[in-house]
Amino acid sequence: MQNQFSLKGKIALVTGASYGIGFAIASALANAGATIVFNDLKQEFVDKGLAAYKEAGIDAKGYVCDVTSEDQVNALVAQIEKEVGAIDILVNNAGIIKRIPMHEMSATEFRQVIDVDLNAPFIVSKAVLPGMMRKRAGKIINICSMMSELGRETVSAYAAAKGGLKMLTRNIASEYGEYNIQCNGIGPGYIATPQTAPLREKQANGSRHPFDSFIIAKTPAARWGNAEDLAGPAVFLASNASDFVNGHVLYVDGGILAYIGKQPGNN
Repeated sequence: MQNQFSLKGKIALVTGASYGIGFAIASALANAGATIVFNDLKQEFVDKGLAAYKEAGIDAKGYVCDVTSEDQVNALVAQIEKEVGAIDILVNNAGIIKRIPMHEMSATEFRQVIDVDLNAPFIVSKAVLPGMMRKRAGKIINICSMMSELGRETVSAYAAAKGGLKMLTRNIASEYGEYNIQCNGIGPGYIATPQTAPLREKQANGSRHPFDSFIIAKTPAARWGNAEDLAGPAVFLASNASDFVNGHVLYVDGGILAYIGKQPGNN
């Protein structure tokens, strides 16, 4: 059974994995035996990522690449194949969010989110698919979101992109499953990261931040997720253990999507 989850000898490209969720997923894949390759927009971010991987005892390779540029992505994949080897696992992790009410959001801002969160996974997946088709094996993991299923104030572009990414996931599975390529998604819930830390800070009177209280009340697990909570699902979807799982989005959300919430007045 352990061999089913082993990634020994596999090469994994995790986009935008200098820190945060991408770093946690890449670290999990590395601990399962994979060789890690990642990118970021600027050399300074790549350098910080390399230092973090080194501190974790992981020999990762980092490259500067804008995943919204087809030319840069094609050059990146060619360079990885030359310097490291053919990509076995792709994790489309890079993403952005702009929290702006829809009636105040410009079309340019909307397109920026769509470009990073939906067009980029298409571009990177397209670049690695030929190599996977030649080997008749490959794993693509798209980092979706609960917003692939739900709407919420101020995230119209993000929800539209992540909903589209869910359907891109299903379509890649449909189109390339015959090549023994599996494409699945992970839909994280609310994860405790440095970016969300201000939303979890205690108020001056010692009470929870209102958004923190909201998330705790909506989550059956009654806590925020940790980046490490995504490790097992990522290794599963990257390994032979998931060879007959295709076109699925695995929501790692502590049960939020299954839960209508507490009845007012009930504890």
